[in-house]
Amino acid sequence: MTDAGADKAANSGQAVQADGHSHDIRLLVIGALGVVFGDIGTSPIYAFREALVASAGGQVASREDILGVLSLIIWALTIIVTVKYVMFVLRAHNRGEGGTLSLMALARRSLPKRSGIILALGMVGASLFYGDAVITPAISVLSAVEGMNVVTPAFQPYVVPLTLVILAALFSVQRFGTSGVAIVFGPITLVWFIAIGYSGVVHILDDPEILWAVNPIYIVNFLTNQPEVSFVTIGAIFLAVTGAEALYADLGHFGRRPIVLAWLCIVFPCLLLNYVGQGAFVLSHNGTVGHPFFEMNEGWMLIPMVVLATAATVIASQAVITGAYSLTRQAVQLNMLPRLEIQHTSETTLGQIYMPRVNLILALVVMLLVVGFGESSALASAYGISVTGNMLVTTLLLSVVMLRIWRWKAAVAIVATAIFGLIDIGFFASNIVKVFEGGWASLAVAFTSALIMWTWVRGSRYLFDKTRKNEIPLNFLAENLGKKKPHLVQGTAVFLTSDPDSAPTALMHSLKHYKVLHEQNVILSVVTAQQPVVPDSERVKMEQVNELFMRVKLKFGYMEQPNIPKALAICRKQGWKFDIMTTSFFLSRRSLKASPNSGMPLWQDRLFIGLARTAADATEYFQIPTGRVVEVGTQVSI
Repeated sequence: MTDAGADKAANSGQAVQADGHSHDIRLLVIGALGVVFGDIGTSPIYAFREALVASAGGQVASREDILGVLSLIIWALTIIVTVKYVMFVLRAHNRGEGGTLSLMALARRSLPKRSGIILALGMVGASLFYGDAVITPAISVLSAVEGMNVVTPAFQPYVVPLTLVILAALFSVQRFGTSGVAIVFGPITLVWFIAIGYSGVVHILDDPEILWAVNPIYIVNFLTNQPEVSFVTIGAIFLAVTGAEALYADLGHFGRRPIVLAWLCIVFPCLLLNYVGQGAFVLSHNGTVGHPFFEMNEGWMLIPMVVLATAATVIASQAVITGAYSLTRQAVQLNMLPRLEIQHTSETTLGQIYMPRVNLILALVVMLLVVGFGESSALASAYGISVTGNMLVTTLLLSVVMLRIWRWKAAVAIVATAIFGLIDIGFFASNIVKVFEGGWASLAVAFTSALIMWTWVRGSRYLFDKTRKNEIPLNFLAENLGKKKPHLVQGTAVFLTSDPDSAPTALMHSLKHYKVLHEQNVILSVVTAQQPVVPDSERVKMEQVNELFMRVKLKFGYMEQPNIPKALAICRKQGWKFDIMTTSFFLSRRSLKASPNSGMPLWQDRLFIGLARTAADATEYFQIPTGRVVEVGTQVSI
């Protein structure tokens, strides 16, 4: 798909999904509700309460506190989500795909001279997303289950155990895929937004003066009259916009128009109505904070709302888990992580995948957070740092797109970046002060993720450079073997290598030990393009070296799962009559050993070796039939 075609698809009513099919705009809007807006849609459960407690320093808030906090939430949703993401970020798609790594790939392609800096930004953004991915399920499900305390305080001892049971069930069913349950996610979330909107409308009449909170003068008064608490309060306010990154991350699944319509017509109005209703409710109760989201639903509505909130938070958690799978696959394809097992759970939708190792790690970390923190209020301090940092990275990468791809005037791009950047920095600074209150948890996850990606990228480069020094140029070898041919055997040998200009290690070992060569030898390299999907017309590039050797380069997008046999079948159109039954695939299996002269610290050598050992088998990853594979072992010191 061309850039123009992707742009048209991203903005059309018949948006193109990852499977390449168009769908009705109404179905896409409902689907977007269940996947894109689950996180931000469940924020009213805890955001307003936490912000009021932070501003009041206790459980009783003044009228100025309530109006100031509500005004901050209203304008945060308006500026950060509606203006920044809906109007600007969603337009920065990479051939229809969105997300931190998609934006990074787009920026790197437009600014190759600064690709190292942009890669580092992408790593930081992706790492911070992982920090968000473990906090979201923990705080969302925990806060929903805590709603039972409003029904009866006797339920308190069972909050954490029940949360763990729900999370265990959630992660255990991931292996079945989301295709079956996704059908009900959208309608349930639609009911959720209608319910919270209705709940807010009912209570606005408790104190209609709450509507004055739309005036930003209350923000100015709040920040100037209480500077000692406003800084901390801003950090809690940010809980209302967590999940905004999902609008961009899931762009490729739904297209821009369905996401924008869902936000403007359903999500944004219902969120505003609920937050305003909570403000009116607290005002009418003399500023007593309590748990306004659930307390507003009196009588028969309370238990159904608790059940609906639990379902909505599970859906919100599902969206983040799925996002973690997609992000990890992109990182693997961009060689920022070792190969990991990827299971496709849908025959029709490319984006529905399951990654067992990622799922297990997420489940363990999320459950540890629930047990360690025990309540959503404690987790709230850990929540904002990773999300604000991710948003700041998005702003920086977006500035490159504004200048290099959209060709905006420098002054306009600088002003836009400065406005968004100052807001992001303000929120980040107000959250970073909560490091010792719980923020260390998300930073620890982000730091660990960044360290792993940095080690893998750095180690892979050192390993490539070291092995390349010891390899013979392919053209030199081909010329010598063409003059003095060894014994030839029938069939085709395909040698996989990351360096198509050098003779692969497996080829050299085959010649050394077997003293034979196949009639046709293909030096095959697989590269990942800086775009989500590569069309078949650009998939294969062939080059005949001589009568014995041929170079073939296969190109896959970072959202695609490499399938070498299927891609090689395209070569038939270019003259090579590829036949899988007469072809043998030779792979080099390296045994790595740490070396004090590698260029990396010894601990990083060992970490890289450990990561390499956990990498998925190349045969499975590239979907090569196991009966056609020959593996040649080599030992390399790094």
